[in-house]
Amino acid sequence: MRDVRWRRIAGQLGRSVTVWAVSTLTMLVLAGLLPDFRLQSADGDSATRIAITAACGAGAFGLLSALVWPLLVRLLLLVPALFLGLLVFALNGSLLLLALRLSPTGQGEAAPETAVIVAAVMSAVASATGGALAVRDDDAYRRRLLRLADRRRRGTPPCPAGPGLVCVQLDGVGHDVLTAAVRAGQLPALARLLTGGDAGEPTHRLTPWRTDWSSQTGASQLGILHGSTFDVPAFRWYEKERGEVMVCNRPTSAAELQRRAMIRTGERGLLAMDGASRGNLFSGGAGEQALVLSIATRRRGRENRSRAGYFAYFSDPANAVRTALSFAAEIGREIGQSVRARLRRDRPRVSRGGLYPFIRAFATVVERDVVVAAVMGDLLAGRSVVYADLVAYDEVAHHSGPHSRDVEQVLRRLDRSVALIEKAAEHAPRPYHLVILSDHGQSPGETFRARYGLTLADLVRAGCGLPVPRRAEHTHSGAEARAAVRAALGRPDEPDETLPRPARRLEPVVLASGNLGLISFPDMPHRLTKEEIDARHPALLPTLANHPGVGFLLVRSEKHGGVVLGPAGTEIPLAGLDEHPGPLAPFGPGAAEAVRRTHAFPHTADIMVNSCYDPQTGEVLAFEEQIGSHGGLGGAQSRPFLLSPLALSAPGGELVGAEDVHAVLRRWLRELNGPEVPLDTDGDRRAA
Repeated sequence: MRDVRWRRIAGQLGRSVTVWAVSTLTMLVLAGLLPDFRLQSADGDSATRIAITAACGAGAFGLLSALVWPLLVRLLLLVPALFLGLLVFALNGSLLLLALRLSPTGQGEAAPETAVIVAAVMSAVASATGGALAVRDDDAYRRRLLRLADRRRRGTPPCPAGPGLVCVQLDGVGHDVLTAAVRAGQLPALARLLTGGDAGEPTHRLTPWRTDWSSQTGASQLGILHGSTFDVPAFRWYEKERGEVMVCNRPTSAAELQRRAMIRTGERGLLAMDGASRGNLFSGGAGEQALVLSIATRRRGRENRSRAGYFAYFSDPANAVRTALSFAAEIGREIGQSVRARLRRDRPRVSRGGLYPFIRAFATVVERDVVVAAVMGDLLAGRSVVYADLVAYDEVAHHSGPHSRDVEQVLRRLDRSVALIEKAAEHAPRPYHLVILSDHGQSPGETFRARYGLTLADLVRAGCGLPVPRRAEHTHSGAEARAAVRAALGRPDEPDETLPRPARRLEPVVLASGNLGLISFPDMPHRLTKEEIDARHPALLPTLANHPGVGFLLVRSEKHGGVVLGPAGTEIPLAGLDEHPGPLAPFGPGAAEAVRRTHAFPHTADIMVNSCYDPQTGEVLAFEEQIGSHGGLGGAQSRPFLLSPLALSAPGGELVGAEDVHAVLRRWLRELNGPEVPLDTDGDRRAA
């Protein structure tokens, strides 16, 4: 045993010396290439003295990076996380300047901007060298992952011997996109799970499932993690009794939706017992949370670690530099792709300027890296169940299209993230079953505004006899990454311009959720009936129902309870949709059931509008500025996937709605002896 320990110490010492030697050589090379970086005095020095200066500088820089950098990052957690990523270069350069001043020879000198470059290159080289030396050393690899994720569990009992469950959500990746990418060879890690690769048997099965009418992350993830999608009619909706707009990716709304779901189900959530929630809108009842939107507005404390994931990742300077470089490269990639799209005159196309390149880079690089690091740490810590959301594909597909060349690169990087999580599971203290799933898909198509020159709000105003502005305003985007960026910047809630102003109280509130529109009249406390709407605005419903960009309307009816309206005066009671689907026929099976369920929600809008859908092309018309959209009925957006291990029981039957997916995941946890803890409902009501 003692011999093994000494061999381990000798191996660590050998790797450290090798990394030091390579860093010294790198510093010498950079000193020869960069005019503002010198390792000798102005009068010149011997080669030996220059080498000693480089060795001392490299050693001091390595020690400072290992000892001082984590402290700097912890202090800078008060700085918004997005800015922390941008400060990586300056901080690393400052450490190099300090290392040169600490050198005994006192000869090192560099301009501040050159020090940033030298520090970045040396950090990357040291990281690559250390990783290459440790690639065949399982202990070293495991220690590196633990350090990366900063998830050591000190003073806790050993984890159970039974298998754990890790669920990775590929946000917005539909069943059709996944199968096409696997066939094209873009997802080798996922393909290996499904086919077994060149040698081996398949380990996973692929199951499609169907969302509710509200095909978006807020409803789906709430249902998956908390078992309820009740009263989530869209991505955003107006609640008359509160006079507020609920937005699923707004932290205050997410917290309220989570509270309502917990009270309705009487349970804390899927992750209540020894679980971890990473990068999600909701906590799932997990005790370990990082980058969870529903807790972003709370005061940071021991039980609230929404920013902890950033420290866990950025505390490693090499990874911080690598992510910062990838962040800058992704910004350049987006700008280049956007310019090429304009030069090719691609159609459909939406604006991709302003802050979008930074938001895309944050979603596809920073958030992905931080979430993956946190998941790896959870596996190595032996947690019983982990659920993580990777939003990269969803963000890019909104602006580039769900089948564009732009998203192919994003899918490949997500596949590599899954492979990295698989590798971490091999070094975990307990076996893990890996589940890959999505919350919805995306349907392509140009925007309603691009095709008809006006927004849904303009059409509603025209139907109400109100003046229509000459220039149509842009609608808010429903992309989850924007909320993550706002939370990282310390500004989790954005003002919603769609809130009715006191002087305009009689005007309708028009909201968009992909190709689903919601129209509410804030001056009336109840949900208006068709008869009441016709009495107030006789032209509104015919204007909407007969517009070629509208598929169907849902309104309440005094006579039938609820009716679906279509062109040419079509009016079908909800009870008769199965026999006479009318305008719902193009939307396929399940559409009538989804509409009837949403009609029963307390906060369903006065008028629910679903855009038209072309079954031949799979295209819809988004009421938001998105050429890949989701939120309503029509096409691939309603068909996500569930990739599950063959070792677990089959999902069984058709999965309709996220609540069914939640039930399947709970069953698997029971199979793995994962306990379920009920919620003290009365206690939560008192706390609320």
